[in-house]
Amino acid sequence: MAKPQDDSTTQDSAAVIQPISAASTLTFRDTLYTSRTVILPDGRTLPVIKSLVSVEAGDDIALKCLKAHPEYEQLKE
Repeated sequence: MAKPQDDSTTQDSAAVIQPISAASTLTFRDTLYTSRTVILPDGRTLPVIKSLVSVEAGDDIALKCLKAHPEYEQLKE
């Protein structure tokens, strides 16, 4: 005989998993290279893949670096 399923545990696990929305990331196009690694002032790295690099909207250091450099264009999403 099957056990009745507790609905509260199913709902809790669904509430924990939240997909990252596309609005929370910004994408830039590298105008010179299709593949390279961008090293940020704080030592972190960002991969450029197929001329694209994505950063979180709240990452002020990465955004400042990419926006200040003329080799990167922010894509309209």
